[in-house]
Amino acid sequence: MSTATPIVRVQDVSKRFVLHKEKSLKERVLSAGRNSAFREDFWALRNIDLEIDSGSTVGLIGPNGSGKSTLLKTIGGIIQPSSGSVVRRGRMAALLELGAGFHADLTGRENVYLNASILGLSRTQTDRYFDDIVEFSGIAEFIDTQVKFYSSGMYVRLAFAVAVHVDPDLLLVDEVLAVGDEAFQKKCLDKIASFQQEGRTIVLVTHTLNQITDLCSRALVLARGSVVFDGDPTDAVSVLRSGFQTTIAADEESARRTEPEPEPAPTFDIARVESIVVDGDRDDKSGQVVVRPDRPLTIDVTVDAKTRLEEWGIGVHVDNPFGQVVVGTHSDLVRTPPPFEGKKTVRFTFSDVRLGGGEYRVTSAVFGRGSQELHRITDGATFTVRPTRTSYGPIGAAAAIQF
Repeated sequence: MSTATPIVRVQDVSKRFVLHKEKSLKERVLSAGRNSAFREDFWALRNIDLEIDSGSTVGLIGPNGSGKSTLLKTIGGIIQPSSGSVVRRGRMAALLELGAGFHADLTGRENVYLNASILGLSRTQTDRYFDDIVEFSGIAEFIDTQVKFYSSGMYVRLAFAVAVHVDPDLLLVDEVLAVGDEAFQKKCLDKIASFQQEGRTIVLVTHTLNQITDLCSRALVLARGSVVFDGDPTDAVSVLRSGFQTTIAADEESARRTEPEPEPAPTFDIARVESIVVDGDRDDKSGQVVVRPDRPLTIDVTVDAKTRLEEWGIGVHVDNPFGQVVVGTHSDLVRTPPPFEGKKTVRFTFSDVRLGGGEYRVTSAVFGRGSQELHRITDGATFTVRPTRTSYGPIGAAAAIQF
């Protein structure tokens, strides 16, 4: 930590919200005559200590509900902590909520002056920056239109343009860049890069993890209102991803312990997916299938057809820990399968996939005439890809650097 006075100091900050919930029918009967709602405390932040040095770019990441946005709003003074203190130095600009600081019945022009005044600029100063703000936003033809007719993307364009032209020492950004189109996002990221070169301080919340590793000099991982990691952005992303996988595994184990035994599967009338097998090495300790990122991904799906299938199809897809499909295919895209009856093993081979490190799940389905789904196995197989030593991210790659 630098010996210089930090631009932001958060000391033992906690934030409590009071939730009002309706009582159940039983509770209403037992408490007849009293208020039908009851209060419950929710701690969005717990005992946060944080110092941010001038000139640094700090990312806040974590699952939904972890307290990222609450912490950013507390730093920005939008939310007052229940306990603890926040001290800031210098001029601050914040993009914390879509349309925050804008009045729907005013025009874009009027809102530029309103928003700039909220951020501390005089009218004369705003006059000096106005043309640059409008040019950066790219919505000059709508600048005299009431903002209630703006799209979400237009809101963000104008709000970001104002924020970056008020000469802030500290810029707070909360996921709003995800609303703009790709060209505008690039313009925003270029502006952030120029801010970094000028030694300005940036604190951002994002679910786009490559922005954390690309832009930030430091990252914090939050969970249930507490900081669970504070350090190198690449390490922070790894901590977050491993946390997601641990949560998924814990939820599955809890479900296995608490749910009743499943009913026997009904007999299939036509065909069913019998098994999914991923080709890879078996880890001696965990028993997991491990696939190397530099090798083709091979998946064998066995189908059992009770009657002869003349017209049929089969597909498979691979999901990452966030439930996103990272690769998949279907026989309609590759080749028409021959008729068969009984058991048949279909091999899917994906070349040059190069998945990033993590755990993946495989789903497969068999289809009949007219693409009618006959049977599906969701998450029928899992495998692990170990990250390469020279790169990071959702794609595995062997990196080289020449000097």
